[in-house]
Amino acid sequence: MIIKKNADVPVHKMQGDQIKSVYGKVLIGPDDGSEKIIMRKFKVYSGGKTPHHIHEHEHVVKIEKGKGLVVDGNGKEINISVGQSLFVPGGEKHQFKNPYKEPFEFLCIILNPDKKE
Repeated sequence: MIIKKNADVPVHKMQGDQIKSVYGKVLIGPDDGSEKIIMRKFKVYSGGKTPHHIHEHEHVVKIEKGKGLVVDGNGKEINISVGQSLFVPGGEKHQFKNPYKEPFEFLCIILNPDKKE
């Protein structure tokens, strides 16, 4: 069993042309012996955004702090906040944005896309 303090996990600035003011950390993943499941935490600062992207793996998202927007494949922006969870199927285009003043934080749990069954 692996038990870690989330505060001890290093934070990395997310990089990319369409990424702005997003930081993330892998709370549990392959380095901890979890070959199939990865739990990540993201923090999106005011004015920040992830790319409007698509990938094959599904994921679940739990809003941990603040509020933000999730953008669906049609470009529709939907308000999300603490107390809500999302399921994003594989193959569905999506994006997270923070137009608000306070940081927006969420957990994102995925199956390891590098693990082939």
